[in-house]
Amino acid sequence: MLRQFTNSLTRWDTLLFQYIFSLGDKGVFLSRSFRLISWSANGWLYPFLGFYVYFTFGPTIGKPLLLSALISFPLERLLYHLIKQSMKRDRPYERIMDVEFRVRPPDQFSFPSGHTASAFLMMTLLTSFFPLLRIPMLLWAVTVGVARVYLGVHYPTDVLAGAILGIVTARIGMWFIV
Repeated sequence: MLRQFTNSLTRWDTLLFQYIFSLGDKGVFLSRSFRLISWSANGWLYPFLGFYVYFTFGPTIGKPLLLSALISFPLERLLYHLIKQSMKRDRPYERIMDVEFRVRPPDQFSFPSGHTASAFLMMTLLTSFFPLLRIPMLLWAVTVGVARVYLGVHYPTDVLAGAILGIVTARIGMWFIV
């Protein structure tokens, strides 16, 4: 029964991957947009954003945000690496014929998506302090996940796992601080 569920999940995961990846046939604008969105979640921007919040809104909001991030991000990175090394899931371009990555992946394995995890972590932290940002931040984080699939480096379940990892680690970081 578990094997049947796993096979079914893998089949749906592959079909959804192929659908999103095939959007690449729609033109250059989509490819450039998804590359830019994926790049925005590389992580280098997050510290600047945290300090921007601190210096713009003061320590009342900025300090708990930065302290939550200082707990959340290392925890997310640790769990991300532990999960990735224990699962060792091949990337889609290694398993599916006629699929080549559209950006160079940062590491060997696919599960979970680190870009998506970081994006959802940042979304969760920021929207906890700025509820008005919920919709745009959620759209950005989801688009990061879709971009990672479109770019050929992740399956949809990698992205889902990354989103869950990001949200959970952000909540843990806020639990200690807020």
